[in-house]
Amino acid sequence: MTPRPLLQRLAGLRGAMPRTPISHLPHGRLDLRAKLEYCNPNGSSKDRSAFWILKNAIERGEITEGTTVVESSSGNFALSLASFCRVLGIGFVPVIDPNVNASTETFLRMLCDRVEKVTERDDSGGFLSTRLTRVAQLRSELAEVYWPNQYGNPDALSAHYRLTGEEICDELSHIDYLFVGTSTGGTISGLSIRAKERWPDVRVIAVDAEGSAIFGGEPGVRRLPGLGSSIRPPLCERALIDDVVLVPELEAVRGCHALLREYGLYAGGSTGSVYAAISRYFAGGVGNRPDDHPVVAFLCADRGNAYADTVYDSSWVSANFGEDVDLSAQYPQILPA
Repeated sequence: MTPRPLLQRLAGLRGAMPRTPISHLPHGRLDLRAKLEYCNPNGSSKDRSAFWILKNAIERGEITEGTTVVESSSGNFALSLASFCRVLGIGFVPVIDPNVNASTETFLRMLCDRVEKVTERDDSGGFLSTRLTRVAQLRSELAEVYWPNQYGNPDALSAHYRLTGEEICDELSHIDYLFVGTSTGGTISGLSIRAKERWPDVRVIAVDAEGSAIFGGEPGVRRLPGLGSSIRPPLCERALIDDVVLVPELEAVRGCHALLREYGLYAGGSTGSVYAAISRYFAGGVGNRPDDHPVVAFLCADRGNAYADTVYDSSWVSANFGEDVDLSAQYPQILPA
C-alpha cells in the first residue's frame, strides 16, 4: 500500500498543474494557434508526461518513499522529474550528456544529490545509447529503483491524450492541421490519437530534426536537445501521422528568432523547429486552396531561457553555423502577412 503522506503530496502536485492557454497568432494566411506549454510549473510540456508517469507508478505501488527514480534525459523531462521528485520526497538520478544546456545542468545539480553525465558517443554519433546503458547499470546497482522509460512507457502517451490533448479539444472547435515535435514519441502519439478521435480529417504533421533516425533517416550529430532521436522510440508506433517535416538546426534557430521578433514568444529550440516546419509546409500556399485560412495548431513546448547561451547567442550561432548567419533578417520561409 502506498504511504498516505506520498499520496497527499501527489494530490498537492496535481493541484498545481494548470490548464495551459492557447494563443491566437495573427497571420495573413493561416489561423495559427499556439498552445503555450511553457506555462506548466517547470516551463515545458514534459511536466505532463513526468507527472502522469509518476502519478500512475505511485498509485500502482511501483514508487514508494524509498524509491530512487533513474532516467535518461538531457533536457526538460529531467527538469520535470527533478522538481516533482523533490516535491514528492523521493530520490532522482538523471543521466545526462554534453548536449545538455548549461542552465539545465546547473538546475539538476542543485536539485539532485547525484547527477550522472556520460561523455562517450555511441555508434550513431550521439549519446542516447550510452545514456541508456548507464541507466541499466544504475538499475542493477541501486536497491529500489524506478525507471520511467519515457521512450516506451504508455503512461507518457496517456498524459498527452488525457491532459494536453483533452485541453486542445475542449478549447478549439476545429483543427485542420496539428504540428507536433517528435522525440520520445509520447507527445505525438497521445495528441494524434486524441485529435483524430475528435476531428477525423485533421492532418497530423510530425516535425523532426535532421540527423534524427526516428523516421528512417541516418542518425547524425545534433547540437540542440529537444527533437530527434538516434533510435525509433516504441511509442512512435502508435502515433497517427499524415506527414513528416525534417528541419535543419539552422532553420530551427531562425524559427526561434522569428517567433520572438514577430510574436514576442521566447520559445525553445523544438518550438522554433515546429514553426519553421509550418512555414516550410505552407511556403507554396495552403495546398491548392490559397484563399483558405486553415486552423493550424502547435505546441510551444518550452521557454527559451535554457537556450540563451545557444540559440539566442549570436556567438554560438556563428561558431556552429558560420559567421555570415544573419538572424535579424526576415526568416525566408515565413509566409507574408
